[in-house]
Amino acid sequence: MARGLHEGAVLVVGLGRFGSALAEDLQRLGHDVLAVDRSFDLVQEWSDQLTHVTQADATSATAMRQIGAHEVDVAVVAIGTGIEASLLSTGVLVDLGVREVWAKAITTAHGRLLERIGAGHVVYPERDTGRRVAHLLNGRLIDYIEFDDGYAIVKVRAPRATWDKTLAESALRTRYGVTVVGVKSPGEAFNHALPDTGVREGDLLIVSGARSAIERFAVETST
Repeated sequence: MARGLHEGAVLVVGLGRFGSALAEDLQRLGHDVLAVDRSFDLVQEWSDQLTHVTQADATSATAMRQIGAHEVDVAVVAIGTGIEASLLSTGVLVDLGVREVWAKAITTAHGRLLERIGAGHVVYPERDTGRRVAHLLNGRLIDYIEFDDGYAIVKVRAPRATWDKTLAESALRTRYGVTVVGVKSPGEAFNHALPDTGVREGDLLIVSGARSAIERFAVETST
């Protein structure tokens, strides 16, 4: 592995807000990260926070091979602006044989192109954040995570319909098509939810299901 990287290193291309936050968190979680940007200023800015940072043109196969991009198993193209650069960089990594390529998309059309040239995972940070904030702003949900297939997981205050009942008695799955997977009472840790798990006023619930079912559940149990 080139440049002192260890097995399982992750390559992050682009040190904008998304890429730099990703690289920083990956490193904090114990991953060996090689961050790349064509901007000298950004490379200098992050050289103290990230162990491996280098200036290179990610649209050049030669430049990427020189820094050892072909030796990593996972790469993330986090270029925030410039669809052309995003597509070219993704294509270079695919051609170099990187096993798993993730790429940030700005639009749906951009994401489709990334998939066509070989990106195995396409993420839409702005779109997903916008949807999450929209759900949180309605005041019913505390946290919201949506997956690509329309499936969502939310954290919500236990609605009145569940107070002083077991989950089997409140029958949320039958009534709304959602599943409670965790329950947290004040001052306690989350517990895996079972049919006989009791819910009290003030508890927090982790609820999963189709987005439409989650939205219906949030609306109809809010009063």
